[in-house]
Amino acid sequence: MSFTVNARKITLSLLIGSSSLMLFACGSSGSDSSAPAPVAPPAPPPATPPSSGASDTNELIKVNQLGFYPASQKIAIVPDNGATEFSVLNSDGVSVLDGELSQANTWDMDGRSVRMADFSALSTSGTYTIEVDGVSASNPFSISSDVYSDAHDTVLKAYYFNRASTALDAQYAGDWQRPTAHPDTQVLVHASAASEQRPEGFVLSSPKGWYDAGDYNKYIVNSGISTYTLLAAYENYSDFYQTRSLNIPESDNALPDIIDEILWNLTWMQTMQDPNDGGVYHKLTTLNFEGAVMPHEATAQRYVVQKSTSAALNFAAVSAQASRIFSSIDSLSALSSELQSAALSAWQWAQQNPDVPYIQPSDVFTGRYDDTNFNDEFSWAAVELFLLTEDTQFLDQYLSLNVPATTPSWPQVGTLGMLSLLNNGKELLSEAQYANVQDKVLGFANQILAEQGNAYQVGMTRSDLIWGSNSNGLNKAIVLLHAAQHTSGDAKPYVDAAVNFVDYVLGRNPTDYSYVTGLGSKPPLDIHHRQSYADNVAAPVPGFVAGGAQPGQQDNCSYPSSQPARSYLDDWCSYSTNEITINWNAPMVYMLAAMESAN
Repeated sequence: MSFTVNARKITLSLLIGSSSLMLFACGSSGSDSSAPAPVAPPAPPPATPPSSGASDTNELIKVNQLGFYPASQKIAIVPDNGATEFSVLNSDGVSVLDGELSQANTWDMDGRSVRMADFSALSTSGTYTIEVDGVSASNPFSISSDVYSDAHDTVLKAYYFNRASTALDAQYAGDWQRPTAHPDTQVLVHASAASEQRPEGFVLSSPKGWYDAGDYNKYIVNSGISTYTLLAAYENYSDFYQTRSLNIPESDNALPDIIDEILWNLTWMQTMQDPNDGGVYHKLTTLNFEGAVMPHEATAQRYVVQKSTSAALNFAAVSAQASRIFSSIDSLSALSSELQSAALSAWQWAQQNPDVPYIQPSDVFTGRYDDTNFNDEFSWAAVELFLLTEDTQFLDQYLSLNVPATTPSWPQVGTLGMLSLLNNGKELLSEAQYANVQDKVLGFANQILAEQGNAYQVGMTRSDLIWGSNSNGLNKAIVLLHAAQHTSGDAKPYVDAAVNFVDYVLGRNPTDYSYVTGLGSKPPLDIHHRQSYADNVAAPVPGFVAGGAQPGQQDNCSYPSSQPARSYLDDWCSYSTNEITINWNAPMVYMLAAMESAN
């Protein structure tokens, strides 16, 4: 099986088918007027000793609720009641595979004794369940050669449902249709963003973009990693996207739908740059979070707030990346040139203003996305500008910063540049320089492999189980796929480990939930998402990845457990585990595209 990256076939010897900083999202705390303040994560509670008696039969066998490719690894996690055997049953209730469970083990993030069922030998397409004596059967799942095709489109289309400045018409949005909201053509410059050319109260137009999360504001920093990841998905798996239709208003044009969706946000991002100096406003927001109302009912005045170094560098990186990718699309060649100029202008502003953190004004109470260390942002932007222009001044800056490889997240973006270099920099770097990038990414990937030696076989550590934990796992998965594509050794362990994270998000986790709305037998039904809460539709907007389990419980809701991997609540109240954001969806889009492309 192979992955396609930059029009190169990289054959893998495997088959996938045929910080102390709390990483808050927008922190849109329901209808409250202020976001929660970052706090250090609490220490995990003591692990519960392994059980020796019968399991609670209300506990399900935990399995990916969508399914598997015929030749892929297939694992389920079984609550331990002393049973030692499992059976896989087809849709007629006939056992098609019997096997032995692993020895009992406990993940200290869960605290309960479980066993593992490995049914990778089953490759026949169909619908199945897993049964173990004394334990509730698993949710049904499929084995199919295109098992994630529809799921990918659902997760990507969630961005359409979060578009600002447009109506969602019934022919595209179905039950989730809504009127136009937030035209954002009369946005005011906040005092924190005032300049001589654009004083406080200056009116500007900044339409389009995606609502960032469960609230209705738009943030450059979080748009950075989100847009990058979608652009990377298109670039690395462009063949996969050529014929996919999401049923969005632009589906009939000549561009792939993922590019149309990216352009909706990228067009907005360009309006956030001050043409007078190249600086970029940190966010477009109301002063307070709006209540639990539909977008067209949220009518408070909106502002652009403060320019920041992180905003300028996120903007520069994404604009440069888009310029490079769009240069090969004839209809976007003019836009490509504009994006290059905008990226260089934002970079120059950041060079002149290298340490301007976002500081929340006293009258603004929406999400901060604040950061104080910009080495990773400079590193990422330098890489993207180097790949675009081939000017070695940008390479020199990247090399001088020497940032480590870490899990990609909105405040830690240095690894994004390394992944771009792996895919696009080999002909531009010296052999030693390219090897250094490989070593960093592979070194971090090997660390992730070492972290998956727990009862759930997933490389999630205590440091991952924070606000937005699911995106931490999915972004680790992206790193693992790059390691698989660029290792000189056996790629299969990296791919299997990457797939484990997708299995975790889709149901093979201690909560029994598939964490994606509309996908699986037990998806979230009450996400912290104003549109889903305030409309008259029982089901939430489909395709959104919930933040996931984490023990911070910053919203003070009533949780079923304090164990880190079980501290999840499917309730509007739980903005700390059940909110959605654009940066949590992006790595899921990437992973599903990669897996479908490899199949």
